[in-house]
Amino acid sequence: MSSESPSQRSKPRVAVVFGGRSSEHTISVVTAGAVLRAIDRSRYDVLPIGIATDGRWALTADEPDRMAISDGALPSVEGIAEPGVGGVVLPVDPSRREVVYSEPGSVPKDLGEVDVVLPLLHGPFGEDGTIQGLLEMSGVPYVGAGVLSSAIGMDKDYMKRVFTSFGLAVGPYLVIRPREWRRDEAGALAGVEEFAAEHGWPVFVKPARAGSSIGISRVTGPEGLPAAIAEAQRHDPKVVIEAQLVGREIECGVLEFEDGPRASLPAEIPPVSSHDFYDFEAKYIDSAEGLVPAPLTEEQTERVRALAVEAFEAASCEGLVRADFFLLENGEFVINEINTMPGFTPISMFPRMWEASGVGYAQLIDELIQAALRRSSGLR
Repeated sequence: MSSESPSQRSKPRVAVVFGGRSSEHTISVVTAGAVLRAIDRSRYDVLPIGIATDGRWALTADEPDRMAISDGALPSVEGIAEPGVGGVVLPVDPSRREVVYSEPGSVPKDLGEVDVVLPLLHGPFGEDGTIQGLLEMSGVPYVGAGVLSSAIGMDKDYMKRVFTSFGLAVGPYLVIRPREWRRDEAGALAGVEEFAAEHGWPVFVKPARAGSSIGISRVTGPEGLPAAIAEAQRHDPKVVIEAQLVGREIECGVLEFEDGPRASLPAEIPPVSSHDFYDFEAKYIDSAEGLVPAPLTEEQTERVRALAVEAFEAASCEGLVRADFFLLENGEFVINEINTMPGFTPISMFPRMWEASGVGYAQLIDELIQAALRRSSGLR
C-alpha cells in the first residue's frame, strides 16, 4: 500500500456507489449518472460501483447516458454491470484502502486504492446507516451522514421523536409496528380510525423507512385503509400514518462547509393538478416543477433556513441534508422529514436550491467530497 495521503496524490480517488436493494434502486442509478456526468475529472479519479438489486457489488460502465430515465424506462445496475459473476470487495483492514474484484475460480483483481466513497444510495440497505457502518469498519472516509444520523433520517417514527425532543414542530402521526399488526390487525385499524376521527380524513399511509414517495397512499376513509397499509408493508413492515397538513410544501438544503453547516435558499413544491400529492410519478416521471427560490417573505425565508440547520444539528447530520417543511396557514413551519442523501439528479430540488444559492452542481459535489476527506472515521 502506498504511504501517500490523499492530499499528496495528484488526485483523490472517489468510489461512486449506487443502486442497492431498496425500492429506490432506480433513483439511485439516475442520481449516480448525473454525478458521474458532472464530477470534475481534472480533480478526481472515479471508480463507479453498482449494487445490484440482489445485493451484489458489481463493476459498472462509466457511461452516465445509460443511467437516465428514458421514455419512461427505468435504469438499473444490472443493465450497466460489467460481464461476469464476480463482485467488488471493500478492504476489511482499516490500514488499507485497496478495492478488489473477486470472481469464483479466478485470482482477485486489484482495482487500486480508494480515498473516499460517495454513497449515492437511497432507502434501506444504504441510506439507513448500513453502508455507513460497513465503511466505518473499513476505515474508508465517505460523504454524508454517519451511522446514527443516517438511521434517524431513514426512520420517520424516530426522526419525529428526535425533532420533538429538540423543540421542532411536527405534524400528528401514528405508528403501526409489525408485532402490533400481527397481534391485532383489527385493533390497529381501529386505532387509525380513532386518529382520523381526531385529526380528520384524509390521512397518509407511508412505509416508515422508505423515500421517493414510494409506497405512500392518500386515504379518504376507513374502507381504504387495509389496501393502503398492505401497500406500505410491501416496502416496510413498519408503517406511519400521518394527518394531512393544510399548507405550502417548502424544502431547504443544508450543506456542510469548512466553517459549519449552511442553508440554501428554500424552494416550494406547488400542488400538481394531475396528482393527489407529490408522489413518485410527479417527482420523476412527470417532473413536477418546483419554485426556486420559494416565494416567501424575507422573514419566512430566514426562519425556514434556520430551522433546516436546527434539524441538521438535531439529527447529528454531516455533509448534506434536504429538510422538508409545511408552511401552515397560521404562518407556522412544521417539519415533515429530512433526507440525508436527497435526490441528486439535475431536476432534483437539492442541487437546484444550491444553484440558486450560488453553488453550482460540480462545486456542490466538490464541497461534499472535500468535507468527507476532512473528517476522520470512527467516533467523532
